[in-house]
Amino acid sequence: MSGPRDELSRVVRDQAGRLAASLTHLLGDFSAAEDLVQDAIEAALRRWPVEGVPDRPDAWLFTVARNRGLDVLRRQARYREKLTQLQWPTREEPDDRLRLLFTCCHPALPRQAQVALTLRTICGLTTGQIAAAFLVPESTVAQRITRAKRKITDAGIPYRIPSDSELPERLQEVLTVVYLLFNEGYLSSTGDGVWSRRLAEDAEWLASSLAWTLPREPEVIGLLALIRLHQARAAGRFDADGRIVLLPDQDRERWDHAAIAEAGQLIARAAASGRPGPYQLQAAIVACHAEAPRWEDTDWAQIVVLYDMLLAIAPSPVTRLHRAIALRYRAGPEAAMHELDGLAGHLDRYPLFHATRAELLRALGAPEEAREADRRALDLTANPAQRAILEDRISWT
Repeated sequence: MSGPRDELSRVVRDQAGRLAASLTHLLGDFSAAEDLVQDAIEAALRRWPVEGVPDRPDAWLFTVARNRGLDVLRRQARYREKLTQLQWPTREEPDDRLRLLFTCCHPALPRQAQVALTLRTICGLTTGQIAAAFLVPESTVAQRITRAKRKITDAGIPYRIPSDSELPERLQEVLTVVYLLFNEGYLSSTGDGVWSRRLAEDAEWLASSLAWTLPREPEVIGLLALIRLHQARAAGRFDADGRIVLLPDQDRERWDHAAIAEAGQLIARAAASGRPGPYQLQAAIVACHAEAPRWEDTDWAQIVVLYDMLLAIAPSPVTRLHRAIALRYRAGPEAAMHELDGLAGHLDRYPLFHATRAELLRALGAPEEAREADRRALDLTANPAQRAILEDRISWT
């Protein structure tokens, strides 16, 4: 259960992304703006537990950042001109966070630095939270963020949405980061919680803003559809005790069927462009699950075909694993196990590989081997809800 400080942290983080985007837009200096945001966050976490959360936390944070910024700007030759620009915006500028997102995801920055910088700057996570999410030392995350900020400043990377000619190279990086952000929110990789509603909603907001800004990009629409399909099923994913309910056992009456239908329309809109891509195909796969009235009605043949198409465009061991899971229901556990045998060298550190192998071994009448595979999956899993499922399976076998 979260405590008062956790609640305060969430309130602060909710405001951090917009504040960083607004200050970067006004100052034209990404690094300086991010420093001001962190100063304001630290002040809020120090003072709000004593003074209470203000009625307008966004304006409070901006005022603190502004006052801190005055000291910085006074040391600059053009500080008087810039001071006149430091006014809290009277209306939301929906593309400010997108400009900041494209800045964080510039191809000149390493992929890991892009992700860390986005989570820190736009989503307001601390270096400790990011380190926990990706199982690396906090010092490593801090170094990545520092180097990325220095690179942005030294290379003069512009704070803007790129031109049409630059978009193909840049957009893929942005979509990858939004997808990673949603995955972390959908099912946390840490032991601190099962999932993060705020991270998932942040990712949906970013994907929606991208789709509004780039309405002719089918992969943007596909990613938005994919996220919304997962979000539409959120109410059925956990029981009253916070335990994961597996897809065959979920109460489909609890799903948001209007949202599922709207996501299906997005998939059709993206497909009309004639430019299929990985996010569109993943969305189509999830739609096969979401649109089936019952688990028994799932169109496994279509899902296997979609996975074949996905592998042709973006081959990966994880995609092959998911195809094998679908193949079990299309051709039986022996066929699925044959596919799995070829992935052991690629996915030995991936818990879902071992958990899937355990299920297939049980179906093939090998309970002792299944228990050992579940133990291996348990060793690799930090999420508490996933661990509970594996522990139950081990005790039942």
